[in-house]
Amino acid sequence: MATIDPYSDLDAFAALPRLGELALSPDGHRLVVGVSTPERGRHRYSTALWELDPSCESPARRLTRSDDGESAPAFTPSGDLLFLSARPGSGGDPDVAALWLQPAAGGDARVVAALPGGVTGVVVGADGTLAAGSAMLPSASATAEDRRLRAAREDAGVAAILHEQPQVRFWDRDLGPARTRLFAASPGGTVPENGLGLRDLTGHVGSALASECTWDLTPDGRTVVTAWAVPEPGGSERLTLVAIDIATGERTTLADDPDHDYAAPRVSPDGTLVAVEVRQRFTIDHPGDRWLGVLPLDGGDSRVLARDWDRWPKAPRWTPDGTALIVVADEHGRAPLWRVDLATGRHTRLTPDHGAYTDLAVAPDGHWGYALRSAVDSPPAPVRVALDGSGTVQPLLGPAEALGLSVAPVGRLEEVSTTAADGATVRAWLALPDHADEPLPLLLQIHGGPVMSANVWTWRWNPWVLVARGYAVLMPDYALSTGYGTDFIRRGWGEWGGTPYTDLMSITDAVQQRPDIDASRSAAIGASYGGYMVNWIAGHTDRFDAIVTLASIWAMDQTLATTDTPSVWAREMTARAARANSPHRFADAITTPMLVGHGDLDYRVPIGEGLRLWWDLASRSETADMGPHKFLYFPDEGHWILKPSHSTLWYETMLAFLDHHVLGREWRRPALLG
Repeated sequence: MATIDPYSDLDAFAALPRLGELALSPDGHRLVVGVSTPERGRHRYSTALWELDPSCESPARRLTRSDDGESAPAFTPSGDLLFLSARPGSGGDPDVAALWLQPAAGGDARVVAALPGGVTGVVVGADGTLAAGSAMLPSASATAEDRRLRAAREDAGVAAILHEQPQVRFWDRDLGPARTRLFAASPGGTVPENGLGLRDLTGHVGSALASECTWDLTPDGRTVVTAWAVPEPGGSERLTLVAIDIATGERTTLADDPDHDYAAPRVSPDGTLVAVEVRQRFTIDHPGDRWLGVLPLDGGDSRVLARDWDRWPKAPRWTPDGTALIVVADEHGRAPLWRVDLATGRHTRLTPDHGAYTDLAVAPDGHWGYALRSAVDSPPAPVRVALDGSGTVQPLLGPAEALGLSVAPVGRLEEVSTTAADGATVRAWLALPDHADEPLPLLLQIHGGPVMSANVWTWRWNPWVLVARGYAVLMPDYALSTGYGTDFIRRGWGEWGGTPYTDLMSITDAVQQRPDIDASRSAAIGASYGGYMVNWIAGHTDRFDAIVTLASIWAMDQTLATTDTPSVWAREMTARAARANSPHRFADAITTPMLVGHGDLDYRVPIGEGLRLWWDLASRSETADMGPHKFLYFPDEGHWILKPSHSTLWYETMLAFLDHHVLGREWRRPALLG
């Protein structure tokens, strides 16, 4: 196997394979994963599907090859592979994904469903019934009419959208005019050669099947269970849980409570129960709570599992015998897998390491679970996990091994902690080079969210790219972080610039007392809420030599009204609290050089935040130029920098800025910036 250090070469780092979307066949013999790499022009990432050996013996092999890529793998009961792709032959708009089938016995893939609005969220039942989403225009009663209406809009050059519901954008895309509907087909065990006849189950239901809604099928294929968004006064909505009869389209509400949201439903193997994430809705005074609920499919009250467990379980999966659920829940800087017993609610940790687990699939014999494991120091890779509580985690032979790559970063990871002013323990990960001849400059890297944890691998703010340049990188979990209980979140609730800030300063103080850290050289970096916090830091202390802020909140009064989900923010922040916690009020105090980054297609934190921050810095400049400050603007990026070439450019610019202000090196403008 070739040993490379892609963390010292930004082009090589951008080219590393990025894994996601693990899928297991019903018989447990086939395991498929999506692998994203830059396409030839490095304008975007393209995903191919690879097959892995669940027994950990045979090497991975690539299954699909196209410039457009493939995604969302799923299996039919007979083991045929389904996937989504806009590759040539999809039968419609080249930007719209059709549903393809690749036979298990071999042969060319073929289109089995193509709709004008594309296909999403494919779920296959044990009997072969298939449910999927597709976006249709409101007045279309059939797919043929939807196609005609789309063509009329295009011929007329119309892109306008008439909104009748509050939310108009989501992350980096516009919502509407088409809205998601549920479709279904019941072909039995084999998909016909002439494809699937998908039927519209719901008709036009507005935003009921919003982007965060997912669904599951009963084993007999008679019912689809889905989260269902319901509008509320004040521009808000809540997530309910409904069951839809496949034959008639009749809809039955299973759970609806103004104080709770219901998400990620999973039907039990015998088809009688539904497991669901129950999310107590937060208020201005409380961050809410989350737990597992189990409901009878034929109606009845929800039963709470492990109610006294002070963690937030998510992504439930049933064991084949229906006696337990396997979930993920953050825990002290990790995201382990847990087994929750259905009868007793007893929770057992299954993965003893510091990894974070996603994309879980449970084998039909119930002995193994398959997942993608990442960690702060490990990119996502396929593993199998013993479900008996033995703590066994075995790596599978993945695409990296097949390609002869070693993707492990060079350096070491330590866990550090300190005691905050209120007595709480604040812990963090500290990434360091393997060897250093002198004390290291420190970068305080602040995670986004903010209600999440610095416990997973990140491509956007990869600490090992920074470690390869001789920096130590500190990644704390501050007040508002998950994995430490609800009270830890409450410490910073509604006071974003309060305890989270003092937690961060406390852990930075503690680490800078180490002999291997140079307290005289440091910077603070962050994106999203992490960007908010470094903006706050810039106005409250001059202890850092540089600040790097990306996709960040600057003026809270402006953000709360222009973000893509203003009703959510309104439940957390009063106007008074928003003003008190707004970084823009402290612009006059900023003396630290700032690199500001923002994408024009960022609808979660709109571009106005970056522009207003840039103007507030410019209007206070005492020179004819911007002095030490810089603004890297991406007209075609959103909340995340997704193009490989732009990702490389972001790292180049950030490193040049940090090297100049923290290490005292000459400023070097990246060549592609002219």
